[in-house]
Amino acid sequence: MRALAAHFNTLLFKRRPWNVQSRYFSSFNGKDEASLEQEAERKIGWLLKLFFAGTATFVAYQFFPYMGDNLMHQSLSLLHVKDPLFKRMGASRLARFAIDDQRRMKIVEIGGAQELLNMLGSARDERTQKEALKALSTLSKSDEAVKALHNAGAISVIKSTPDTFEDAEIGAYKSNLLKRFQDLRYDISS
Repeated sequence: MRALAAHFNTLLFKRRPWNVQSRYFSSFNGKDEASLEQEAERKIGWLLKLFFAGTATFVAYQFFPYMGDNLMHQSLSLLHVKDPLFKRMGASRLARFAIDDQRRMKIVEIGGAQELLNMLGSARDERTQKEALKALSTLSKSDEAVKALHNAGAISVIKSTPDTFEDAEIGAYKSNLLKRFQDLRYDISS
């Protein structure tokens, strides 16, 4: 490593730096050379660390988008399970994935909107209804997703969801969704 550092040092400093003592003076000793080697090793160490960090960032950028699509499909498959807990987990995960219009449309394209509507229509407990409405509300932030929801018959399913007195959030999600349809000029009277 020292030989590599010394070779690297000679390549970097072909001309003599002004602050390093010359070897031609009689005051030169081995300590100066050792400190110079240690400084070169430290600089190369930082260079290797930066190279590793850059490589790890590049690999993460290439790898994690595929992981995200895979998790979306897994979350969608959780909506097919009979257990309401797994359905709630799948709806919650889809709501967390829907952070921008591109991801919202990806969820709609893989059938997430239709499955959430099926989940809402068949939900027997309030917590499952709330998670389905929450995920649908998150999807409805995109105009194109609202259009897909309307085409899937979301208005009638949302209106058929019973209001509850224990959980006011269900009513809030319902009114927000219906208001969103109304804002985009969809007929909600049906």
